[in-house]
Amino acid sequence: MARRGLSLILDALALAEQDPEVQALIRALGGEPVKVRERLIGAPAYRSRRMLFASGGEIILHDDAVVAVLLHLTPEPPAQQGVDLAEWIPSANNDATLDDLKSAIGTAREWAGFGTPVFPVDGGFVRADFRDRRGWNEPGNLLSIAVVVERPGLSCAPDDDDCAVCADLLIRAADDDEVDVAASTLALQAALDAGDLTEDLHWVRLADLEPLHASGLMQRVESQLTCTSCRRIICFALYYDSPATFQHHVLNDARQHPLEAIPPVDLWGDQARVAAERDAMRYLDHRPGAWFLVEQNGEFYLQARYVVNSMVDASALIRLDEAERAAYRIDGHDYISELARRINDDGPHREQSPFRERDLYRGPDAGGYKDAAAAAIVNHTWMAEQRRRG
Repeated sequence: MARRGLSLILDALALAEQDPEVQALIRALGGEPVKVRERLIGAPAYRSRRMLFASGGEIILHDDAVVAVLLHLTPEPPAQQGVDLAEWIPSANNDATLDDLKSAIGTAREWAGFGTPVFPVDGGFVRADFRDRRGWNEPGNLLSIAVVVERPGLSCAPDDDDCAVCADLLIRAADDDEVDVAASTLALQAALDAGDLTEDLHWVRLADLEPLHASGLMQRVESQLTCTSCRRIICFALYYDSPATFQHHVLNDARQHPLEAIPPVDLWGDQARVAAERDAMRYLDHRPGAWFLVEQNGEFYLQARYVVNSMVDASALIRLDEAERAAYRIDGHDYISELARRINDDGPHREQSPFRERDLYRGPDAGGYKDAAAAAIVNHTWMAEQRRRG
C-alpha cells in the first residue's frame, strides 16, 4: 500500500507535478486521475489545473506548482468514494469534530474569517470545511480537508478557481489572452443585476468604468465587485497605457489598490449621467473618523459614526430637521461635530435613543441610502486617501 499521511501532502506543496514528492502523492491518491480540469484564471493569467482521483482526493496546481490538496470526505463526482480521513490524519475520522481535529493535528486552531477553522502546520495550513460553516462540534458535519500553501483568509482559496457564480465572468479576446473589456463589462453587469455580485461604491462604479477610461482623465480606473458565493473580490482595472487587468483578491489585498480622485461627472459623463449626478447626494463636509455631511435636493444628511460596544461601531444617517438646518447655517462645521457627538452618546442601537427612529440606515430604504451616501463621499474617505497615497 502506498504511504499516506499529512506529511506526504506537505512534502508536495509548492512543487511541480513531475517532482518525485508530487508523484508519490498521486500514487497515494490512486494513480491516474478520473477527471482533469484546466482553465486560465484572471488577467494577467495563470493556469489552474485540477486533478480529481477515484479516492476522493484532489490536487490543484497553479502554473504547475501544487497550491492545494483537497480530501473530500463525501464523493465528488465522478469519484465514486470519499477519502478515509484516518489514512491521512491518524486519530481523526470522517465524523471528526473541530476538537477532534485539533487533537489529531496537534497545533493551535485559528480562524480565517467567520466559520473557517485553520490549523497552521509545518510547510502549510490545514483548512477544515464544515457543512454551512457551522456545526463544528457535531459529528457528521465535516465535508472536506484542504491542505494549502498560503494562509486561508489572507489569500483566495484555490478551490474557488471554479466558482460556479464568478469563474466565467472574464471574457477574453478571441485571438489572445487579454481581456475583452466590453464583453467582460457586460458579463459583470449582468451578474450584478442578477444579484450574483455586489458592488463596492468606494471605487469606480462598473457603469462608469469605460467612460472614465475613455476620457483619459485618470491613469487607472478600477471597479471592485464581490461574488456572493465564494466572497472573492473581482478587481477590474483599465489603464491609460497598458492592458486591462482582471484579478481575484481577498479584502485585505483589494483595499490596498491605488485609485486617483474621481473627476467630476460633467468632465466625462454623457448627458444622462450628468443629469443623474445632479440629482444625487453630494459631499459637503466631514470630520475624519467621525462624520460626513451630504446634501440632496435641499435636504441635508449627516452620516455619523457611533460606538456600539468596545469592539463594534456603526454609522447612522440622519436627515437634519428644520432646527438643525438653521443651527448648521449659523455654526457650520462646529455644529455638525456637536450633533455627531450627541448621536454617538445616544447611539441609535439603543431602544430609547432619540435618533433610533430617525436613522435612515434602519429603515426600509437603508440599502439605497447607503449606496447614495457611499457614492457621494467616495473621494473623501480615509480609504480614498490611502489609495491616493498608494
